[in-house]
Amino acid sequence: MAYEYWLACIRHVPARKKIMLRSEYTDASQIYYIEETRLYFTEYLSTKEAEAVIASRRLWDVEKKYRELCDKSISLVPYFHKGYPGRLKETADPPYALYVKGRLPDLARPAAAIVGARRCSAYGTGQTEKFARRLAQAGVEIISGMALGIDGTGQRAALDAGGSTYAVLGCGADVCYPREHIGLYMDIQKQGGILSEHPPQTQPLRPYFPERNRIISALADIVLVMEAREKSGSLITADFALEQGKDIYVLPGPVTSPLSRGCNNLIRQGAGILASPDELLEDMGISASSFGQKSDKNEKMLESPENMVYSCLGLCPKSIGKLTEETGLAPGELMERLVTLELQGHIKEISKNYYVRSDG
Repeated sequence: MAYEYWLACIRHVPARKKIMLRSEYTDASQIYYIEETRLYFTEYLSTKEAEAVIASRRLWDVEKKYRELCDKSISLVPYFHKGYPGRLKETADPPYALYVKGRLPDLARPAAAIVGARRCSAYGTGQTEKFARRLAQAGVEIISGMALGIDGTGQRAALDAGGSTYAVLGCGADVCYPREHIGLYMDIQKQGGILSEHPPQTQPLRPYFPERNRIISALADIVLVMEAREKSGSLITADFALEQGKDIYVLPGPVTSPLSRGCNNLIRQGAGILASPDELLEDMGISASSFGQKSDKNEKMLESPENMVYSCLGLCPKSIGKLTEETGLAPGELMERLVTLELQGHIKEISKNYYVRSDG
């Protein structure tokens, strides 16, 4: 994986060309050690791109850089990894890799992207909370961009309802932007994940935000636009969703409100209307009676002493030291039980030696 990280971080080589290059080899390390002349004669690489690959080999201490990534509790999921989301592979411009703090969305579960204005109205805020909460209670995962306004409101409501949510950032996964959402940023990692296509320490730049919108729409089954001006980043997400064949639903608003002009225009173009969470869930094929139901995964009977370890965990991370104290198990036996529970999907390690229960 260290060499995959090296390849993912090479600048001036587009993701699609990295994918083409990597597809020719069984391992990224083979690209790292390839002869320079062979790179120059790779027909789809320009001279500048071949030189970028060569230069990066001289500048990178591969193992050291990868250790630094792991120390930040960031997981790398490259294109050819089995965990890479299939929904992203189906897009026209998939990222070469995703950087993840927390976990990736569960593609076996339905997902809805919720996007909208940063400077939203009380009406938009209230409706976003209502839809996000009810969808999360019904087991729908919420995808958004953790921006101020609609994005953050929907993600916080999903968390408060005990659901899962995922934030796609226009910066490195280790950079909290906006800074005002540091609490949300930390909480999302416990009940979902922070995702980015950019390497750690990448600062938020204007071009990165429209680009990340294609990932938000790709990871979702449907896209909900709650409030949007006539020219809005949310409409970029809607455009990506249309290209990807996703359904778009829009919250209608007053014709006199600038915050609803973008939404009302989408309705004129044929987008679905958000009338109530119940109707939306029916459209998604989810029964409204599933509201408030929890997965039985965490209610399965676990044999002791796994059950004792599991019962000591919740949504707040606990260290191995704390679990040793609470369970009375020897460190070696505790680690064995933790590994068993993690493999069964009941718990997860969110940072080095800190564990929480997995979401239902």
